[in-house]
Order: sequence, then structure tokens, then C-alpha cells
Amino acid sequence: MNKGKYYITTAIAYTSAKPHVGNTYEIVLADAIARFKRKDGYDVLFQTGTDEHGQKIQEKAQAAGMTPQAYVDEMAAEVRRNWDVLNTSYDQFIRTTDPQHEKQVQKIFKKLYDQGDIYKGSYEGWYCTPCESFYTESQLVDGKCPDCGAEVKKAKEEAYFFRMSKYADRLMQYIEEHPEFIQPESRKNEMVNNFLKPGLQDLCVSRTSFDWGIPVDFDPKHVVYVWLDALTNYITFLGYDVDGSCGEQFQKYWPADVHLIGKDILRFHTIYWPIFLMALGVELPKQVFGHPWLLVGEGKMSKSKGNVIYADDLVHLFGVDAVRYYLLHEMPFANDGTLTYELLIERINSDLANILGNLVNRTVTMVHRYSGGVIGAPTAAEPVDEELRQICLEAPAKARACMDELKVADAMDQVFAIFRRANKYIDETMPWVLGKDESKKERLDTVLYNLLESIRFGAVLLESFLPETAQKIYAQLNTSQTSMESLEQFGALQPGDTVGQAEILFARLDLAKKMEEVNAYNAAKNPAPAKEELPPHEPKAQIVYDDFDKVELTVAKVLHCEPVPKSKKLLRFELDLGYEKRQILSGIAQWYKPEDLIGHNVVIVSNLAPRKMMGLESNGMILSATCGENDVRVMLADQAVPGAHLS
Repeated sequence: MNKGKYYITTAIAYTSAKPHVGNTYEIVLADAIARFKRKDGYDVLFQTGTDEHGQKIQEKAQAAGMTPQAYVDEMAAEVRRNWDVLNTSYDQFIRTTDPQHEKQVQKIFKKLYDQGDIYKGSYEGWYCTPCESFYTESQLVDGKCPDCGAEVKKAKEEAYFFRMSKYADRLMQYIEEHPEFIQPESRKNEMVNNFLKPGLQDLCVSRTSFDWGIPVDFDPKHVVYVWLDALTNYITFLGYDVDGSCGEQFQKYWPADVHLIGKDILRFHTIYWPIFLMALGVELPKQVFGHPWLLVGEGKMSKSKGNVIYADDLVHLFGVDAVRYYLLHEMPFANDGTLTYELLIERINSDLANILGNLVNRTVTMVHRYSGGVIGAPTAAEPVDEELRQICLEAPAKARACMDELKVADAMDQVFAIFRRANKYIDETMPWVLGKDESKKERLDTVLYNLLESIRFGAVLLESFLPETAQKIYAQLNTSQTSMESLEQFGALQPGDTVGQAEILFARLDLAKKMEEVNAYNAAKNPAPAKEELPPHEPKAQIVYDDFDKVELTVAKVLHCEPVPKSKKLLRFELDLGYEKRQILSGIAQWYKPEDLIGHNVVIVSNLAPRKMMGLESNGMILSATCGENDVRVMLADQAVPGAHLS
């Protein structure tokens, strides 16, 4: 049964680094939705891929001693490998360095320029390299990027701009008339109140300070800025053509049913993208869903925090479906979710091993033990059977309603409601007691049939979320009745057929032993750097306590840090001592980036006489330790409070 088309996309992964598990949550979420829609009778196109242009990538490639193209080739392959490790069923994996895409982006830029939506000017503002975005002074938060919190730098260059304000009222009206366009609701309010109502500024859509991008063909010293390049992938790879000769895929699948993106890039997808489409005369996507973040413990994953977890490592340690289950089930609809190894182990034990795995294993085992592996006919029904049957028959519609709202975790709860009720049914009917009484054989056959059929219902609905597990359950049931249509009645399993062999789907994990394995694996993957031999120690002359008492050691919080112009060694710190603010210069630029220390507490010599360095005054000294000939570590005191004195 064909219910029509369904086009779902993820944001394309930026090829500056390997995606961590927080990034991969999105592809698993999209995959579950795409699989469910396919199984439910829709003609699905599921597109994902990589965003491969921009200044940050050019800088990363230079640092790695590679050409930008070689660098993105390597990173795109790594992204795709991670998507494949997670068993995702994308139909198209696209790359923005594809010549087909680049040609259409140039044509789109020219069309928008010719019709007056793009004009040439110059830009002076604050630029964030990680976000590839310009900001005005008023948009900064504590002097930093309002989106990612990174340092920004003053930049001025010639650029082309898009007249955003021309379409602002039209977009506002569209959002008001289509309340489902931005989801969840809280995201819509944020976009309207924080960006549209205050008034849209014209958007910079080209750059001249780097050349790793799509050239503006009529002004080749400019390259198309990342968002006009990246966002258009949703139509260019469907065969959209500015000239009007759009391909069959575009005509069939556009508009997209849902753009699935992280909440941090919502502005680009709900303001810039629809305005670009309006200017092109192209229909808007039906919905943009800004999903929450997956946090590690209490914080967002970042390399500087040292808390990055990668999906392929999790799959190696726990298996692909266990990881998929956690990502899909433990992420709230609108709020950030949390991942820790301990929580993952707990969920595997409680849900996958106990509720699901134990149910399937003991049911199939009982069919072998009491019926020689043959499915008996359900001829001796009792009232207790009806509730289990009803839960099974109602589950498909309930799961479908949840999935229509992209409430994937809630849909999975509907599936596990079947498994929970089946476990309770075992306790109520006690088949091990029935098996001891030959006169109860018909009742035993009925109980076991109901259990097998309820497991089949659950497996069919589970397949979109845990595809490998569902296939293993089908094998144990030895059934081909795996379509959504087969769930229209309770009773598709055929009496007289034989079941497969009972196998353990998920083994229970011992927390302590598993954490030992996790820690050993992580240590092997990320070995501590070899300790350098310390240079020979030449002790200084002894001092008495009165000499030491003259030194004031104070805890200070790093408010701001930046390189000192024209100096390769110095960083300039703005510090909060609790009772005053202070500037200190430190020669540690070789070992620390400015963002590495912002927010940390350091120990300083606070009564050191001021001295001038590179024309700037330094009021104190930050304490650090020499750990080798080429290794210096700042002494952190994050457990203390600013202003505390060391003694």
C-alpha cells in the first residue's frame, strides 16, 4: 500500500572533524523515522551528507598539510563510515563539493543577484570562524559568539549581501499561518521573538578572505558563503534547476516533509532557508524540527573538555542496537538528554535484557520444552487473554500517532508496553504450571500462542528502531509475517509451524566489569602521552618562611584570553580575583589556545610587581609546571573560589 511520498533530510555534517555521538544522534533519529514511514507504506527518500566548504576547513587542511579537497575526501568517508556503523538506511549521501551542486549554487547566486535580492557591499563586524558567521557588537554575548561561545575577531571585507528584510514580513505571515512549520513550539517562539520581530539584517552571502568555496562565477575573487551553499543541498541533489528544467526527483519529493536539524542551527533553517526559497519561487518545506542536544553528564561534548564520546566506540563496546535504543529512547522531545556509560549499562539491563530479551528467550524456550518447538492452536481462550490482545492491536495506531509528531521515544514506549504486558501475562498464566498437567495442554498452547503473537507484534513495530534485533526475533519466531498490514489482526502466526532456536538477544552486564572494560578500551584508544624526562634539577638557594610569606598566591577565574599581537609566546588574560579584575600576560601560547583556559580557575602570584611586555602591563604571574622539555601545564584550581589565598 503506497501512502504517498515522504522526504526527510538531516543537516549535512561539517567535515572539520569526526562526528561525535551527539552529532550521530540526528542520523539515528532520522533513520528511525524513515524506516517507520517506509514500513508504513510511504515512498521515502532519506538524504544526508557532508558540508565541505569554508574557512575553517581550509585552515584545518593547511594545518594537516593537505589540500582542502583531500582533507574533505577523508572526512566525508569518515562521516559515512560512522553513519554505516549505526546501520542507517539513507537513500542519498551527498557532498557539497559535487560539481552538480556547485554549478546549481552558482546559477542560484546569479539569479538572486539579477533580480536584485543580492547586492555588493562591504562588511565590518565580528567574525566567528567555527560558526562561519558575522555578528554585530549588540549580538555578541559577553564579547563572544552568541551561538557557540567562541572568541570572535574583527573583520572587514568586500562582500555580497542578501536583502533579508525584503521577505521578513512574508516569512512572519507564513509562520503564523503554518504553526507546524517550526517544531517544537518553543523553537518557533525563539525564532520569532529573538530574530524576526527585532528586524532582520541583510545577510552576508560571499567571502573574499579565503578561497575554499564555490566561486561567484561573475566575480571570481568571491566565494559563495557557507549557508547559501550548504542549505541549497536539499533541492540541488533532487535535481532542482534554476532554469526550470527540474529533475523527476525534485518534482516527486519536494517539498521536504521534514528537515531534521540540531537546535543550534535553527535560525539558518527557519529564517535564511525559507527566505532563499521564497526568492527563488520554490515551495517551503513542510516542517523544520530542531531536536535537542545529547549531553555527556552535565555538559555539551567538546574536545577541549575532554568528554567526547564517539558512536563507533560505543558500538564496539555495547553493540549497534543497544546504542540506537539509548539514543532514541533516552532523548526527550524538546529538552536535552544525557549520556553516561553507567546510564547506558542500566538501560541495557533493565529494558533490553530484562523486559525484551528475557521475554523472547523464555517464551521460545517454553515452546520447545512443552510443545517440541511446534506452535499450538489457540483454542482455549480465557478473559485474561483479552487485555494482551487489545494492547497489541492498539499499539500500531498509537505508535503511528507518536511518529507523526516525531515523538520517537513515546512510540518506542508503545512497543515496550506490549513486552511489559506480555511479561505480566506470563506471571498471570504460569505456563510452567500448565505444562505439568496434560489436561491443560490446550490452555498451555493458547498461552504460548498469545505470547508468540504479542512478541511478533512488538518485533514488527520495533524494527524501525532496532532493525537487527527485530530480524533476530523474526528468526526465533520463524515467521515471515513482518509487515504493518499483518498487525491488523491478532493471529497471523500459523499453528503447526515450528519456531526457531532460542537465543539471547541482550546479555545482562555487570556494571563494575563493564566499566573496567570501557576504561581499558578508552585508555588503549587514547594512550596518555609519554612522559618526557625532566631537565636536570638545579636547586635554588634555600629560603626561610619569612621569605615565602612575602609571596601572595591567589585563585583567579579566567574571564577572557587572547593572543598578544605580534607575539608568538604571549597570551593576555583578564582575570577575576573575587575582589578585583586584573590583566596578566603569560608566555604559554605554545601549549594553550585561548579558549582552553576560559572559565577555569588558575593560581597567580598576585603581589608581583607590574611589568611591561609587548607594550602591555602584566600585573602578576600565572603559576605553571614544567613537565618536560616541551610540556608546560597551568596549575588549575577549579575546586576553589576566586579570591581564595593559598597558604
